[in-house]
Amino acid sequence: MKYVSASEILPEYLLHEIQKYVHGSVLYVPSPEGSRRKWGQISGQREYLQKRNLEIRQLFRMGHSIDQLTDSYCLSEDSIRKIVYKKEK
Repeated sequence: MKYVSASEILPEYLLHEIQKYVHGSVLYVPSPEGSRRKWGQISGQREYLQKRNLEIRQLFRMGHSIDQLTDSYCLSEDSIRKIVYKKEK
């Protein structure tokens, strides 16, 4: 998280108003309700993992063993089991 000085971005009247309540401290301003993104949406990691897991489930249904999938995807047996036995929504 990058910190920005309030004096650089806020109008002077607003800065003085905020200083009545908080001065010399770090203040967190949350994003508006509903504008927050889920983990991995910006980087694309969420979509990548969904595609990978779908591929793993398909290969498992086609007869690939958990050991084969473990070697192919460099994941632990527990991780592969969680992926292939997870109930799809």
